Amino acid sequence: MDRRVALIVNPSSGGGRALKALPRVEARLRELGVPFRSEPTRSLEHGAELARAAAQAGEVAVALSGDGLVGALAGALRGVDGAVLGVVPGGRGNDFCRSSGIPQDPVAACDVLAHGVERDLDVGDVDGRTFIGIASLGFDSDANRIANEAPARLGNLVYVYGALRALAAWKPARFTIEVDGATRTFSGWSVAAANASAYGGGMFLAPGASLRDGLLDVVTTADIPKRRFAASLPKVFKGTHVDEPSVDVVRGREIRISADRPFTVYADGDPIGELPVVVRAVPAALKVLLPESPR
Repeated sequence: MDRRVALIVNPSSGGGRALKALPRVEARLRELGVPFRSEPTRSLEHGAELARAAAQAGEVAVALSGDGLVGALAGALRGVDGAVLGVVPGGRGNDFCRSSGIPQDPVAACDVLAHGVERDLDVGDVDGRTFIGIASLGFDSDANRIANEAPARLGNLVYVYGALRALAAWKPARFTIEVDGATRTFSGWSVAAANASAYGGGMFLAPGASLRDGLLDVVTTADIPKRRFAASLPKVFKGTHVDEPSVDVVRGREIRISADRPFTVYADGDPIGELPVVVRAVPAALKVLLPESPR
């Protein structure tokens, strides 16, 4: 199958990981005989512009970056006839790759660009803005903000660092969520709407979430003492935290979320909205190159 690739590179992604990987990625694409060109981004918005231009030119728009640029490109290509997204991991978390089965090694991921299969995947929508992974808020709002401000040298540990720093100052909030018309109010830690299974550099917050079922997994954590919450955090890396009595998971197409104090909603590692919000699943909104046997 003949494919032409526009490699959209975020130079600052993962503390420069994408830029460091670029020569090896380009060399592998040449070995595979995949025609390509490389374009550096100046911002997420610029990356979205490059992706739209690539789609118009009949090229696969490929994010060599972390999840933030992947989400931005997904938003740019969502619903565009003939548009195809490819992903080569180049960030700190690379959770979309982890959730979808794309190799975590950027050179190995090039084989998916050459031989992968185009699959229709769902995206999520927060008041008109697109995400591809997990949108979350509450305790996650504080942890994400701290992680994004953390030194790049921490690598994947920025997410653990963010959680531990946020834990010290956290006070429970009262959330109201409406999932497909069913309303619930509770005091607790967080609310998340998951299109994919993982976030935060390998935390399987929603281990049962699927990118192809037309639904979002809504994960809520009710109020428990800080000590118990901290003790349960390591379980998120295996997805076994969902067995805790404080954690509830339901599925739905439309989720309305509000709280008793302001929170920023984060998705794909970046701020995407402010409460109150409406989060929706958008089925089969995006074609993505995946391995022949995706998760």
